[in-house]
Amino acid sequence: MVDTPETDIGTSAVAKSFALMWGLDEPGTRGPKRGLSLDQVIDAAIEVADAEGAGALSMSRVAKHLGFTTMSLYRYVDSKDTLITLVSDRAMGLPPQLPVGDWRAGIEAWGWGVSAAIKQHVWFLDLPLAAPPMGPYNMAWLEAGLAMFAETAVPESIKLQLVLNVSLYMIGRMRVAKEMAAGGDTDEYPALLGQVLDPQRFPALTRAFTAQAFEDDDVDWDDADLRFGLDRLLDGYDQFVRSFEKQP
Repeated sequence: MVDTPETDIGTSAVAKSFALMWGLDEPGTRGPKRGLSLDQVIDAAIEVADAEGAGALSMSRVAKHLGFTTMSLYRYVDSKDTLITLVSDRAMGLPPQLPVGDWRAGIEAWGWGVSAAIKQHVWFLDLPLAAPPMGPYNMAWLEAGLAMFAETAVPESIKLQLVLNVSLYMIGRMRVAKEMAAGGDTDEYPALLGQVLDPQRFPALTRAFTAQAFEDDDVDWDDADLRFGLDRLLDGYDQFVRSFEKQP
């Protein structure tokens, strides 16, 4: 690990979270030893969120889960915001093994890996996106995604954009689906619109709704829509990557 001067860490919530995630700061060094660690605090917070949702993430609730006082947690994590930043990194876990030799197959598997990781902790979608990915787990995901484009001629800076766009698509699409599902039953949506859409005024929209097989109960529409969008995104990537291969 590289030695980082204390003055370089900074004092903002983002800087403190960064320092804790990368071991640049040692929590819990003040006061008597209590047999607790930062890892235990983060793992306990994930357990609380798994059981009660992201809304339950508070210093007091995590302390209670651990059997410690709230004040004792502040020796390890300075605020709820820092706790959430640490949790958002740890909850993603590590990326899966990915196929090699075919960038499209690899980044597609990477995208579905993101989806699978989120489904393990669905409350992740309720966490605020207040800071860029900067923890070791998120870096492992970015490294794995970037490796899929290693043999392509795409410039390095653009490779990062390609990976982040897949991540943002998967997270964003899953977040929207979750919020819409929480808003109530959407099964009546096509039928309700069918009552008011005038084919003369909305001909294209009427044809689109009429052609949809919403009544097929064997289809997981959330996954089907997610896959459709990812496939179309990667179709565009395919043309984009090929464009660099044709350059002199």
